[in-house]
Amino acid sequence: GTVKESGEKHKGSVEIPNLSEENEVDDTEINVSKKKGEGDVLKDLMRTEGTTKVREALRDYLKALKTEFTLGMILPTKAPVGQELPTERKPSGNTVQDSVSPQSLDTVGVKIPTVRILMREMFNSPADELYSIFTTKELVQKFSKCPAVIEAEKGGKLQMFEGCVSGEYTELVPSQRIVLKWRCRSWPDEHYATVALTFQDAAAQTELQLECTGVPVAAEESTRQCWKKQYFEEIHLLLQQPQDSME
Repeated sequence: GTVKESGEKHKGSVEIPNLSEENEVDDTEINVSKKKGEGDVLKDLMRTEGTTKVREALRDYLKALKTEFTLGMILPTKAPVGQELPTERKPSGNTVQDSVSPQSLDTVGVKIPTVRILMREMFNSPADELYSIFTTKELVQKFSKCPAVIEAEKGGKLQMFEGCVSGEYTELVPSQRIVLKWRCRSWPDEHYATVALTFQDAAAQTELQLECTGVPVAAEESTRQCWKKQYFEEIHLLLQQPQDSME
């Protein structure tokens, strides 16, 4: 750490000797030590406000660890789907363009708790042009900035972002609708969401409606950000380029 007033740098360590599932985060012991020399102000700060920050980070770490462990315990299965169980997740979207609806246990391939994501985005493009951006290999590679596999026909394969996203086209209605089996590489093996993209003409613009069902609960936020950042925002940038670069 660095003391702001003097700019002096000091090295030390934080040790947490009793971190376990049995102990509440607020009860964890946090030991702060520092190498010999000055810097007691920094050491005292770490023991007070620093301890609070460490415990906040611990809460996030433990939550992520439990989620990862739980997903690791879910093995792929071809067994029949059991009785659906309700989930009490509340909608976490806070804008019209980006909202999430709570779902029952949607099971697609692997029996795990899932949610449905609904998103809407306006694009300054006619519907046929926007449809082409999702179904033409060269245009997909332009907005994704990566090599891609795009076989835009029923049963055709899809692979993007260096294999981080893969799937299959299951329905294509030119300029109107695309339905995909879609998954992220980090999801449990054999688990796919169903993504439906609907194109609605609105004068010189197109409203894209996205419905993504079967998203693992733990991947809700990352999936929403994937579509927002890696798809929508990059497509907006592509549409701003001169028309000849789209051809």
